Amino acid sequence: MSDKQAIANSLIVKAKTAHNSARTLLDVGDVDGATNRAYYAMFDAARAALIISGASVGQDIGRTHSGLIGAFGNHLVKNGPLSKEVGRLLNRAHEVRLVADYNDDSVQLTDAEEVVKQAEYFIRVINEVFFAKSC
Repeated sequence: MSDKQAIANSLIVKAKTAHNSARTLLDVGDVDGATNRAYYAMFDAARAALIISGASVGQDIGRTHSGLIGAFGNHLVKNGPLSKEVGRLLNRAHEVRLVADYNDDSVQLTDAEEVVKQAEYFIRVINEVFFAKSC
């Protein structure tokens, strides 16, 4: 296994762990925490996809959120293999996470539930497209 494969595999495991944490936080009523963890689950899955896909990005692509989201859209959504819907999920999760982390108000329960649900879908798609052959 190459270094890139090992890093990507580590990131997809990290994404799944963050998603499990998001569900747990949602179950105990921490909507902001659940939103944060769901977004980071998607963030790590997106990093993993970029690395494993062979896109011309550095392994430090996760240094900035906008850089990662832009690279994800340009390399994996714009001309495939991922749908625009999947790209929009990452953007939406980022927007809701900003509310959770930086606004005085909490995220609405329904928004948090949706982001956690979307994170599960997002990770599943990334896993199926980029990791199904290696699992």
